[in-house]
Formats: sequence, C-alpha cells, structure tokens
Amino acid sequence: MQPQPAIFEEHEIRRLYDEETETWWFSVVDIVQVLTQQPDFQTARTYWRVLKNRLGKEGSESVTKCNRLKLPAADGKYYLTDVATAETLLRLVQSVPSPKAEPIKLWLAKVGYERMQEMADPSRSLDRARETWQKHGRSEKWIQQRMTGQETRNKLTDYWKEHDVQEGKEYAILTNIIHQEWAEVDVKAHKAMKGLKSQNLRDHMSEAELIFTALAELSTRQIAESIEATGMNENEAAAKTGGGIAKKARLELESKTGKRVVSAENYLPPAKKKLAQKKKG
Repeated sequence: MQPQPAIFEEHEIRRLYDEETETWWFSVVDIVQVLTQQPDFQTARTYWRVLKNRLGKEGSESVTKCNRLKLPAADGKYYLTDVATAETLLRLVQSVPSPKAEPIKLWLAKVGYERMQEMADPSRSLDRARETWQKHGRSEKWIQQRMTGQETRNKLTDYWKEHDVQEGKEYAILTNIIHQEWAEVDVKAHKAMKGLKSQNLRDHMSEAELIFTALAELSTRQIAESIEATGMNENEAAAKTGGGIAKKARLELESKTGKRVVSAENYLPPAKKKLAQKKKG
C-alpha cells in the first residue's frame, strides 16, 4: 500500500489505499486535528489518545475497528499510526463536537465516491489533482511540471518494487539520498526551510525544484536499469549517482544565473505563511 495524501481545506490528510480490499485507510489523528481546529499536531495526538481511551472503556466499535499502519511523518520517516476506514471515521466524528463535523463527513463520502470513479477511469485522478492545484492558485506550467514529475517518480518506485526494495522505509531512505545528493539538503531540512510540517514537499516546490527532483529521479532509474540494480545496496549506489548528476546541472545553472534553486518559497495560505516565517525568525 502506497501513501496517497488527500487535501481537506488546506489540511493534508494522510491515507493508504488497500488494493486487495479496495479500502481507503485514513490517519485518525489528521482527521481529529481538522475537527479540533488545532494547529499543533502533538496537541491533536493527545486529544485523540484521551478520546480513544474513553471510547475504548465505553466499548465503542469505532476504536476496535481502527487499524495501525505505517504512514510518513513530518521527519520523512514511517511510523505506525492509527488509521480507520471512512465508515468508521463517520462514527468517530460524532464523538468530537466541532463545526467541521459536517464538512468532513461530506468530504469522506466524496473521497469514497471519487475512488470508485477513478478505478473505472484512471484519468479522473489526474483531473482531480489538476483541479485541486488550480484551486490553490498554481499556474498551468507548474501543474504540468508537477504531473510530469509524479510520472517520473512512479516509474522509479515501480522499478524499486520489482527489484527487491521494500515499500515504506526503504523507499523513504532512497528518496532522501537522492534529495540530499541533488539539493545538498535532506527532505526534512528542505521542508523546515519552507515552513512545512505535514504538507507534501513537492506540492510546495518551485518549478525549478520540481525539474531537478525529476532529473535526479529519472537519472537514478536509468542508471539502476543499466546495471540491473537489485536490493537496497545497489539501488542506494544508483540513487547517489543519479542525484549527483542533477546536482552538477543545478550548480551549473546557479553559476550562470546567480540564483539558488533550493529555496524557502512555498504555497502556504497567507496565515500559515506568516506563522512559518515567524517561527523561522
């Protein structure tokens, strides 16, 4: 199962899709954070822990039907996280008094319906992603680059999957190696530079950052294919070389323009942008 985050009113909701059972699993704490309108993630975690304990004592099925799966955290690492289906979450929502209760219920129902449509017609998922980015003010040029980069990324992870690289932790390690090589800053530090927490780094990259990320991942895959890299060690070597190729191109561009490619620019809403800048200062 591959993590496929979704967006609800600028909040990133982590989720996984189980192809075998055709079921979405959503991060419970992400939903709780939206319901409580709590900007601090740790406070939302505490709220969920207390609520989970209370519901458990009451014998609520909502808690017993929760699962634990590995999801990426703000530091880029994967941790076991409480997840639940849309059906279970619709019951949990009733336990949290919130003005966001009805909107999140409608959103959960819509996500389930959209997935059924996407299974019948995969192009719908691309159309939906494009619409979301347009709503958030991205230019058509940026959207095209983001989608091209995602296709490049998918081809790389497909290669890893077929050559003994484990989904989750090892994917994250290799991704970080590639990023560190081309950008000379790891994923966690790059997100911190942009003032991001649970948001997807790529959704906040500039056009240039997207292009160099794609170049690094394309180079990594083609090098891995040329040597038939199998397993973590061989693919790690390909990742370093692929990232290095993009680094050379980045340095060449920076020497000609006098402008750094890796930047603190982001697409956060104005309120969140000010908060991020204040914390950095």
